[in-house]
This record gives sequence, C-alpha cells and structure tokens, in this order.
Amino acid sequence: MIYVGIDVAKDKHDCFITNSDGEVLFKPFTISNNREGFETLFQRISSISDDLDKVKVGLEATGHYSYNLLGFLLDKGLPTYVINPLHTNLYRKSLSLRKTKTDKVDSRTIATMMMSDMNLQSYSDTSYHNEELKSLTRYRFDKVKERAKLKSSVSRLVCILFPELEKLVPTLHMVSVYALLSEFPGADAVANAHLTRLSNLLSESSKGRYGKDTAVMFRDAARGSIGSHMPAKSLELKHTIKLIQELTVEIDEIEAAIKRIMDEEIQSPLLTIPGISYRMGAMIIAEIGDFSRFDSADKILAYAGMSPSTYQSGQLDNCYSHMEKRGSRYLRYALYNATKYVCHWDKSFGAYLAKKRSEGKHYNVALSHATKKLVRLIFAMEKSGRAYLPTT
Repeated sequence: MIYVGIDVAKDKHDCFITNSDGEVLFKPFTISNNREGFETLFQRISSISDDLDKVKVGLEATGHYSYNLLGFLLDKGLPTYVINPLHTNLYRKSLSLRKTKTDKVDSRTIATMMMSDMNLQSYSDTSYHNEELKSLTRYRFDKVKERAKLKSSVSRLVCILFPELEKLVPTLHMVSVYALLSEFPGADAVANAHLTRLSNLLSESSKGRYGKDTAVMFRDAARGSIGSHMPAKSLELKHTIKLIQELTVEIDEIEAAIKRIMDEEIQSPLLTIPGISYRMGAMIIAEIGDFSRFDSADKILAYAGMSPSTYQSGQLDNCYSHMEKRGSRYLRYALYNATKYVCHWDKSFGAYLAKKRSEGKHYNVALSHATKKLVRLIFAMEKSGRAYLPTT
C-alpha cells in the first residue's frame, strides 16, 4: 500500500510518499496550488503504482484551501482521507516530546497516521458535492445573523425617534411598519404626514389589513410622541431598513437554492420528521455530510461537540459534566433548534422532554437529552433510508 501525506496551505502544498514497509518513496517535496502542481503530484503517484486502489492520500481539514485539491484527487479516482487537525496534532505530540512542527513534518505525520490503521473513512464524492449545501447553509446562517443585528438597530432607533410605535403594532419588523418608517422615519414625519398618503401606504403594504383607522392612530400617537427630532438618526433608520430588505431578498434566494438541492439531489428522509424544515434539515445534512463516516450516533454527537466532557483523576470525578463544545458549532446550533421544533410537533418527543423535565432537569439539559434521541433517530433513518413513522 502506498501512503501520501499532504500538508495543505494557501499557495503551496507539502507532500510525502511512503509505503507499508516504511520505505520513503519520495522525500518531502512541495507543489504549487495550481494545475501544474496537482499534475506533478499525480505523476509521482502514478510512477509508483499503476493500481490507484492501493494508494491512500491523506490531508488535513483546512477549510477552503483544500477544496480544489480534493476535487482533483477525487476526479483522478484516488482514495482520499480528510483528517481532523486536532488528531494530527495529538498524533505528532505522541511521536516526540520535542516541539517540532513544520509543513514537511506535518506531511510525514499525516502519511504515518494513514499507516497506523486508525479506522479512517475515505472522503467520498457525496462528501465533496455536499460542500455546496454546506456552503449555502453557512452563508444563510451568516446572513440571518447579520439581519438580526440590523433589526436590533431598528428597534434602538425607533426607541429614539418614535418610542410609542412599538406598543401599537405586534412587532416592528413587519412589511407595513418598514414601509411606514422608510417614508416617514420619525414621529415628527408621521405627525406631519398627509392622512390620505399615510392611509394608502399602510393599506398597500399590509395588503388591506391596515387602513384609515390605523393611520389616524399612528398620526395621533406621533403628535403626542416624546420622540426626538434627529435627522441623522432618521437617515440611519431608512438605510438600515433598506439593508434589511436587501438581505431578506438574498436569504430568500439562498433558501430557494437550498430547497432545490434538498429536493433534487439529497432527498433525505430527515425532512419527514415533524418540526424539521428545509432550513434546519439542510444544515444538519450539510454539516454531517456522509453518514457512512460515522459508526454510531454517539460519534455524530461527539462531532457536534454535544458529548459530555469527562475529567477523572484519582478520587476526583466530575459529577456535573458539561458539553465539550469542540465540534461543529453550526451542527450544534441546527440540532439544538431542530429538537425544539420536533418536541413541539411530535408527541413522542414532547412526552420525552416532559419526562426529563419532571425528573427535575433544567430545560436546556432536558433538551440536550431529546437532542441525543433525535440524533439516534436521524442516524437510523439515514442508514435505512426509511421515512419517519410517528408513534400513536
């Protein structure tokens, strides 16, 4: 068996090639992060073995720097393994007490890890193409977070310019309220607005829900408002609302792309679980990737950083262990939020959560138990390909 270790970087990659007997076939060498460099690596591998099934290529998970190289290796039919950098670091320390870390040393370490039979799962085409879904779900996550921050700014600015408005509507973050504040960004502007214009604006933006009576109520409240007249803040409010509206259009476009991939390419039974939408379902699928990489549901929990940490030394044993929180924060977020909805919509999960709460557990602790139950269910469904059948 031929083992190839690659330490990935932005502009170049350091490689090391050895065989099962520990014979160095190619001393550490560097290739450029371009087509010529990739072809050089493949030619050296091909010169050693005609049977690519007898070659194992390993590299660290280094985010986007490894995407292009991964795609090239998979297209060439080379069995490729992506290794957690934490494992590489621990393995390197186990080999020597000296603090030695260079790119060439790392490439040799990765190749040696491949030889040690660590039950590594090869990176599949499914995992590679799943990166598109992961990219979209993480992009949506960041956009939603950005929009939430802007919504907080709107609430702050309304508190300065027209504080009474918040008590007159179910929420400030409505299409009709945004339309109102975009044209009349402050109590003074609403107070001086023409009633007909104000009524038409509210009626159009709310699709007839709000009319003249609401317009009169808003204008009367504005005329008695304690809100400040601050043109700078009014301008900031208009621009913030515009940014929120633009972000909403972008998020809708991202969600449409996610739905298309889930419907046409993924077709996961996960979405048959009550309470799991395309948003959370897609994020769970994207972050876990190829389920064949995991031998059990517990390993998925560990990957998400939701396994309890353990500390034991002598007679000291941690009785109140906390989550590790060392894995994918995106997967942890998706599982946690999906569990809340599943417990609301599915009777068996709702009863399980209630049972844990009746045992005196804090809500978050009880929810973490429900999350473990959900992960076991997801793992079984993905392995079998069967849809969810709710218990009656």
